[in-house]
Amino acid sequence: MSLVGPKLQGRDRLQSATSRRRGPPSDVGGAGPSEKAEGGKLEVKRIVANFETTEPSRARTFYQDVLGLELLMDHGWIQTFGSPAEMTVQVSFAAEGGSGTPVPNLSIEVDDLDAALEGMKAAGFSIEYGPTDEPWGVRRFFVRDPFGRMVNILAHA
Repeated sequence: MSLVGPKLQGRDRLQSATSRRRGPPSDVGGAGPSEKAEGGKLEVKRIVANFETTEPSRARTFYQDVLGLELLMDHGWIQTFGSPAEMTVQVSFAAEGGSGTPVPNLSIEVDDLDAALEGMKAAGFSIEYGPTDEPWGVRRFFVRDPFGRMVNILAHA
């Protein structure tokens, strides 16, 4: 059984800066990058967050209407939202969410935190924390998405 889906075409295929190497030097944090069979360094091209739900269509108001992400793929059983903006690849592991908060399921950096906050409130989403200026240089708030997941919406100060 193949776990790989059909090859994506057109708008379903998202090309971003995540396909270019970014981040810390390879000697930071452990054994370094994995090696490809032909001797080159393995490169992570994209990281996709997958959240289980029986109703993918419920994501549209939160992720598309309020946050402005584009619907890149819709097969009914899966909807993928994204942005053509260049982004860095990051995966965080945390014991807390900072300032004594719970660890959010997802963090989304925006260019206008106040607009995001007003959009979330207008759409009826529950603001769980903030907005607040944090000592590490971000302004943020936590909000529950339609599936009950805690989302950290932030902007760098």
